[in-house]
Amino acid sequence: MILNRSIRWRGLHLDTLEHCHVIANGRDTRIRGAIIGPDFGLFYRLKLDENGHTRTVKIERTDGKTLELFADGAGGWSDDRAEPITALNGCIDVDIWPTPLTNALPVWRQDWTDQPIRFAMAWIDATDLSFKRSEQVYTRLDPTHFRYQSASFEAVLEIDADGIVTDYPGLFSRI
Repeated sequence: MILNRSIRWRGLHLDTLEHCHVIANGRDTRIRGAIIGPDFGLFYRLKLDENGHTRTVKIERTDGKTLELFADGAGGWSDDRAEPITALNGCIDVDIWPTPLTNALPVWRQDWTDQPIRFAMAWIDATDLSFKRSEQVYTRLDPTHFRYQSASFEAVLEIDADGIVTDYPGLFSRI
């Protein structure tokens, strides 16, 4: 995948504004974003390897708190002290709340049919820097729509030709 573009969303649920930039050159993908919320602000950076597997995640809140995680691309995770995070074993992708950008990660690296595909995600709540394993299911409905399911939550996401969310009903809308 070759990509070099900026994207903006308005968060409808938390009243956020996000701006991010994605650079993918076939060797790796680098994503940088900023989110401004009603009572928080944060910056995030992601690096994916040539296979689209998450390798580094850094979230820095404007109050100075940070979270930095490293992945080996095969499902092993560690923190910034190189301590293993066994709760995230098997997770290839990261899903950061509150950004719809990370919904693109599994979309980018799969050859899609109409069959549902289950993903183990490292889910991070950037508002408090907590993280956990999250089982998620994506189903391609057509070239511009995916059904997203996680626990009891379900939504149909609209995506553009680059696989990036344009509409996440009730939560995010592209500006």
